[in-house]
Amino acid sequence: KGCLMNLTNMIEGAELLAQKNNFTKVFFYRICGTGMGACACILKEAGFEVEGADATFSPPMSTYLDSTGIPCHSLDKIDKEFLQKYDLIVVGNSVPRVSNHASLIEECGVPFTSFPSILGAYILKEKNVIGIAGTHGKTTTTFFMTQLLENLGKKPGYFVGGIIDNRPPSTAGVDDFFVIESDEYDSAYFQKYSKFRLYELNNMILTSLEFDHADIYNSIEDIEKEFVAVFPKVDKYVVANDAYPSILKLEKEYANQNWMLYGENSEAGPRIIEMNEKGCHFEVSLNRNSYKFETNIIGLHNILNISACLFLLSKYEFTAEQLQKAVKDLAMVKRRQELRGKYKNAYVIDDFAHHPKAISLTVDAIKTKYPNQKIVTVFEPISATARSNVFQKEFAESLKTSDKVIIAQNPLPTTVKEQKNLDCSQLVEDISSFGVTASSVDSLDKLRNQIDEYISEESVLLILSNRTCLGLWESDFVKEIN
Repeated sequence: KGCLMNLTNMIEGAELLAQKNNFTKVFFYRICGTGMGACACILKEAGFEVEGADATFSPPMSTYLDSTGIPCHSLDKIDKEFLQKYDLIVVGNSVPRVSNHASLIEECGVPFTSFPSILGAYILKEKNVIGIAGTHGKTTTTFFMTQLLENLGKKPGYFVGGIIDNRPPSTAGVDDFFVIESDEYDSAYFQKYSKFRLYELNNMILTSLEFDHADIYNSIEDIEKEFVAVFPKVDKYVVANDAYPSILKLEKEYANQNWMLYGENSEAGPRIIEMNEKGCHFEVSLNRNSYKFETNIIGLHNILNISACLFLLSKYEFTAEQLQKAVKDLAMVKRRQELRGKYKNAYVIDDFAHHPKAISLTVDAIKTKYPNQKIVTVFEPISATARSNVFQKEFAESLKTSDKVIIAQNPLPTTVKEQKNLDCSQLVEDISSFGVTASSVDSLDKLRNQIDEYISEESVLLILSNRTCLGLWESDFVKEIN
């Protein structure tokens, strides 16, 4: 059909809001993504009849959707007549612009939009929205902020791009506060700009800002432009980590807003007093007064993210004493430093990290948590950027503090333009040059054999993948963890 889009039935913004009462039955096209699935759940809670479809249904989102009773269909069964049963189609950003899927959506005659658009218009517009943005830590920090507000006696709405034990990934909430993971990835093939530009943000926590998503951005300057577009709309507070040059650049440009800078080297803190496998004692300055905090959470990146939440909350009605109590006992999102059990007496940790900085921080946190164990890290470079050679050297640097490393090489080529695929053989060579035992495998069988060879009772098996790690999480390996 060529590259021309037929956007006759595309709907957004004020028009979407005006037609709210006309949309009863809503269909999510590619529902199994973390953002799409969470949005489907919150729309169902808001009273809409929700269904969806996808090509594959992978845990943990597939399991969660099944538990909600939202009907999910196989994408290959969807045709024009099927879609015409619905009032509105919500299109996932995994639908390519030039595809039979896009043509089907455009030509079926049903209004369509993106999930950030519908979320902004129908859920967020009347809330005091706290957006958690940045290259690293968005999901975890969103959950931290949600728990802190709950521990402070609030019933906030929240939208987390991940699965959480014993609660939905999203809810409209009762109170004015709404906490939302706000990523810079694009919204849909017909909205090639960041999701957070549609989220009606009043406050922003900016945890970090580095180059990523090389499949849609050519440079860090391109990503900065997305923040430039949203900052004038953030009318209350911006809390940002001053360790990143891009953040300092943005803060200088928008110095007239209510910015609060924090970080390892910031006067505001946090300052680590003591951190061990049981938790962390740290100190921060809130409203020019210094306070000590203790929490069960470990890892410098986690403490930085928790501190960002404390800085923002201190600007509302909460006292330092209330915050000190609220921070003591917090939980993590699934697949973020998640202890899955033991395999052949070695601890198994599941984590989503796929950017060099996140990998380095995660390995360091696991070493703090298990100081007497050897860290065997399995890394599957699977995002579009990770599969490219953009971070060829940086990946080796980030993995060198492990004791042994296995690269799980997925056969998918990168979709990053003008970049080669990640050279896994070179990566193994570079890791080995640091004196670390390393190998690369390209199948599940080889991965299982290499894990068995590398681990012992003194090991922690740290698995870093934002998918299935060559099918490891869908194999009998899961049944052997106890």
